Amino acid sequence: MQQVVEFDEKAVQGLDLLFHYYWILRADHPEWYQLIREREKVLRRYISEKFGLRLIVHQHFIKLEKIPVEPERWMGIDHFQEPMDYAIFCCALAFLEGKAVDEQFLLSDLCQEIQADYPGEFDLDWTLYTHRKSLIRAVKILMDFHLIRTIDGDIGKFDYNEEQEVLYEATVYSRYFMRTYPEDFVNYTDWHELLEDDWKLNQEDERRKRVYRKLFFSPGLHRLDQQDPDFMYIRMYRNRLSDDIEKHSDYQLHVFKNTAFLSVAEPRQYHKLYPTTKASSDIILQLSAYFHENLDKHPPKENGEIVLTEGEMDQVVETIREKYEKGWSKYFKEKSTKAVRCDLIEAMKDWMMVEIDDSSLIKIKPLLGVLSGEYPADYKEEKEK
Repeated sequence: MQQVVEFDEKAVQGLDLLFHYYWILRADHPEWYQLIREREKVLRRYISEKFGLRLIVHQHFIKLEKIPVEPERWMGIDHFQEPMDYAIFCCALAFLEGKAVDEQFLLSDLCQEIQADYPGEFDLDWTLYTHRKSLIRAVKILMDFHLIRTIDGDIGKFDYNEEQEVLYEATVYSRYFMRTYPEDFVNYTDWHELLEDDWKLNQEDERRKRVYRKLFFSPGLHRLDQQDPDFMYIRMYRNRLSDDIEKHSDYQLHVFKNTAFLSVAEPRQYHKLYPTTKASSDIILQLSAYFHENLDKHPPKENGEIVLTEGEMDQVVETIREKYEKGWSKYFKEKSTKAVRCDLIEAMKDWMMVEIDDSSLIKIKPLLGVLSGEYPADYKEEKEK
């Protein structure tokens, strides 16, 4: 008889690692690799059943192919600053496809191939500083993902000298970074087709898999309207979902009228949490408190959104500034109200707390209101001393 392995604490930790890391490299984290291998069977079954995702177990790495329901801005590579970075990175991946494991190559060879394959409207010109900086960012990410290793030289010197030479070596991981697709990649004309192909393989229980991916891959999800099928599923099966999520992870499900999300009581070091330690988080919490106290001035729509013009948002920021500015960081104290508003909106976008529509209207989402904050009662006394 075979022993039945339960979804125990090791499996819970393994699932969490798979969701938070692009891949688990055996050479870097042998203990994590071994933990997941030991619970591979239960993890593979749960991931397939609830998420419809593919778990790849390789002798050198383990990778969960995380495909979102919809791509969001925070799902990109943080280090990249513009589309050119991604285009150069993809051209570099194509270059590495033709390299054997441990095969060495020069930076000049890589530059030449990227230049030839680059799909942009304008050609790459390595004499331009901005183009060299973009290449440097792409190469650093190649190294961060262990797709290449430096043998000799320093890519940083390419910053001010396009003739700078560096010797690299392709790794065993370079061929596995991109996921495989059901059809030849060139047959796709739009990124939407990539997501559609994924759901063709997950027609069974598609709604459940959509909901699980949204909850685990995003800060939360919002009710779009009264007939939002994903949110209706959460409301209908709330208790079952909650029990299942708590059994298989360290997270708790929270469901409100217009939003749902997961929280964790004891976060791990690699978790990305809100509120963050950034100064913008303090002001966002104050912004939330303001709206809680002023719903009569800013009544929410049926789906919980509060819609403001840029001018109205500036007035709100100014009100908060008058009340709390002495506690703000120097960075925000020295900024204009408009600049503060722009910074807050950019930070809130990453947590699904705001959307900007085509007419520049600011849509404050219900997720903002989940947490609010203000300075302690003795703050006013302290600042007046």
